[in-house]
Amino acid sequence: MHHALSRLVTTAALCPTIAGSCPSMADAQPVPDKSAYSLFNPTPVELRRPLSADRPDATESPYTVDAGAIQLEMSFVEHAWSGSGARRVSSTSIAPLNLKLGLTSSADIQFLFDPYLVGDDPEQGARRGVGNTGMRLKVNLFGNDDGDAALAILPYVVFPTGSDDVASNRVEGGIIVPFAVSLAEGWDLGMQVQFDRVRGGDNAGHETVFSHTAALGREITDRVGAYVEYIGEIALTGGGDYSPSVAGGFAFSITRDLRFDAGVVVGLDHPDTETVRLFAGMTVRY
Repeated sequence: MHHALSRLVTTAALCPTIAGSCPSMADAQPVPDKSAYSLFNPTPVELRRPLSADRPDATESPYTVDAGAIQLEMSFVEHAWSGSGARRVSSTSIAPLNLKLGLTSSADIQFLFDPYLVGDDPEQGARRGVGNTGMRLKVNLFGNDDGDAALAILPYVVFPTGSDDVASNRVEGGIIVPFAVSLAEGWDLGMQVQFDRVRGGDNAGHETVFSHTAALGREITDRVGAYVEYIGEIALTGGGDYSPSVAGGFAFSITRDLRFDAGVVVGLDHPDTETVRLFAGMTVRY
């Protein structure tokens, strides 16, 4: 989650597509009944769906982690900056991660941590500290294991456990609704809408923020996928302006359970939008 990470294949194939969509297995083999599996009765490895992550694009995946599986999604580092010279503002996040546990065949729980943040701006100088922690619950509504489209709901809450210098000191939360659909061979489209209640400007209460995304993914080889993405955001309270960004990146699958990625987000001429954000990371499933 950067805001606050198909095609028909057999279960042994890799899934490099990264626009919120992942291979449907409906036409590759009969869809197994996985309703009996849970966190304490894990889905057999051979029945797991192809690897799908909520990174590197901002558009979340509507697919959940199989029951009993553990999945780690993290950036090695994320660095953002805007302005230049004496007006340059920058921030760096070291090893932010999302740890997922598959609860049922259609739900997973996620724990988000931001271990170390560094900020630098002309007004406040250099700031360092631990970021906040978050919790999310993803529930797939349809398409987890079959069909060419999938939809999920993803409510979340962020707790003010971090350092005041670099993190919000208020409880924040919201809900995300991601959707994915397979297009022509090798192309996928991911979209989402998101509503957040976050700390307001000057630490004055909370404000509601609406954002939307659309990501187009392309399979380049059986191991490499790439995407381009549009991200829009506006504060619904306080008279905020619309903030647009574009993004792009790629993912490289090493095995069916390990994938590396990298990307960039570029703001489109608005003072509230980060000028550039670079990141690189990985997804691994156990």
